[in-house]
Amino acid sequence: MSSTITKLNAPLTQAFDFQPSSELQFTPTFNTLTQRLADFDTLTSALEYAAEGITGYNFYDAKGNLRSVLPYGRLRDNARAKAQRLYSFDLPRGSRVAIIADTSPEFVELFFACRYAGLVPFAMPIPVNLGSHAIYVQQLRGMLDSGEASIALANIDYVNFLEEAVEGVESIRWAGTPSKLGELPAIDMEFQPNHPDETAYLQFTSGSTRTPRGVVITERALMCNLQGIVRNGLEIRPGDRSASWLPFYHDMGLVGLVLAPMVTQLSVDYLATRDFAIRPLQWLKLISRNRCTVAFSQPFGLKLCTLRARETDLKELDLSCWRAAGIGAEMIRPETLRNFAEKFASAGFNENAFLPCYGLAESTLAVTFSRIGAGCKSIQVDSKTLIDKKMAARLQADGRKQNEFVNCGRPLPGHIVKIVNEDEEQLSEMMVGSVLVHGDSLMTGYYNNSEETNRALKSGNWLDTGDIGFLFGGDLFITGRRTDVIIVNGRNIRAQDIEELAEQQPEVRSREASAFGVEGEDGATTIVLVIECRLASIIERQSLTTRLQQLVYMAFGVNCVVELVPPHTLPRTSSGKLSRFAAKQGYIQRTNLAGQLSFVESGDR
Repeated sequence: MSSTITKLNAPLTQAFDFQPSSELQFTPTFNTLTQRLADFDTLTSALEYAAEGITGYNFYDAKGNLRSVLPYGRLRDNARAKAQRLYSFDLPRGSRVAIIADTSPEFVELFFACRYAGLVPFAMPIPVNLGSHAIYVQQLRGMLDSGEASIALANIDYVNFLEEAVEGVESIRWAGTPSKLGELPAIDMEFQPNHPDETAYLQFTSGSTRTPRGVVITERALMCNLQGIVRNGLEIRPGDRSASWLPFYHDMGLVGLVLAPMVTQLSVDYLATRDFAIRPLQWLKLISRNRCTVAFSQPFGLKLCTLRARETDLKELDLSCWRAAGIGAEMIRPETLRNFAEKFASAGFNENAFLPCYGLAESTLAVTFSRIGAGCKSIQVDSKTLIDKKMAARLQADGRKQNEFVNCGRPLPGHIVKIVNEDEEQLSEMMVGSVLVHGDSLMTGYYNNSEETNRALKSGNWLDTGDIGFLFGGDLFITGRRTDVIIVNGRNIRAQDIEELAEQQPEVRSREASAFGVEGEDGATTIVLVIECRLASIIERQSLTTRLQQLVYMAFGVNCVVELVPPHTLPRTSSGKLSRFAAKQGYIQRTNLAGQLSFVESGDR
């Protein structure tokens, strides 16, 4: 097999003058198997087929050197060996196993080992920020407790966090590293096939300050969603290859860039998320060098690449191979895509490769895809009509304020999207309301949380996504989160609009502004805008505060409170997104503390 790999990769490595740091050879793009597009009942049956070929996973370091290779055949063998160790715990079928999901072969092997052993894995995040030790441990403990994990695993880099987190979690029977697991006796038992109605895994939602919610995804729901993604969304074909920096604990990273390539027998090239944050262009270099055709990103990832790229970098890239540039996981701002396309046009990037999509963990991953090869399409609507009438009216006159929303496409086969008002009555096209989804990819609920399940799953098994949007020509346009809409004096104001206004100021960096509404004792809502600020001068800080208040009033006709806080104050979810809910709680806590200190100081005087 090694000679085959060398032969297949030789033209590619010679063409790009690339020599790996060791004698490792990455897995080939072209397989020896007839391609099957997710037509399997379960994950393990899909892996059994992929294991007969020569494709697989490839892991790169921050400098772009190949550090480890995991062909699907080796993954199958290693996962089975680890499953025999898991048998030694004599756990009931369906027991949960928590794994801190670093971008590594070990995580993937453990994930599939759980499925071979009839256990249910769930991925836990790695630390987002340095210096957040206590918060991270609390987050892990919440997931372990909520998921009632029996076993918890982490590699050597994170095992100390894990050992701290498992203290007091009654369900935990064993915690350790993959190497410690390997020291346990292997139990030679016949593997029982998984059933489509069994739980494949739990996916914990990003929000880290609320009670963690584990989304229950069955094998059937997973395979349904994967079929829709690879057949209808991406139109996967032989010769496709993926590249990803997305974290394995995020639904887009796990389902979209770990499981989807495997069920279509594609090779994937991985760059760890933390390495991407430092050197984002390494991701583009992987795409260019290995001729990857499918790669997804959150919008901020594209923005990071755009900001970091220099003219000398562009000359070294050839992105003409990139046919499906998937965009999702957060609000898609058209200007972010336009800036990226303009920046990398000279490097061969085709703006028609943009593939906006919409999804959420509660629907496994994907709900809608725009048309592949059509690029990003958007619509401009009148801002006043949007706010006053909750209607997306096409912009008719120049000079009027407008909002631009991206077309996220049509639902996958077997799925329906509808828009409803507060009374859950279905709305006509162009009317803005709550986005509800129905289909075979939906979760069965949140694990051991009937209250949250009943809140999310409505009558007739319709999922309330918590998002707001409208339909136009059968396509879905997302306008924001329902919880991110601030209602002031009956007016609906999008938190994103306030944040974008703030980010236009030179002192405010992207993703360092958070807007939300706070209700007072009289029931009135006050808009609060929290800004991570690096200004030291009191005069400069006051100038920024005053300017932001004036801009918000001019744009929206409302007053707002502006709070300037040190960098890294605003809380982020496990996937790196700002959490408005947590930002609001932090503001309330700081305000209450300030009030208490003020009272104490005045009393002392």
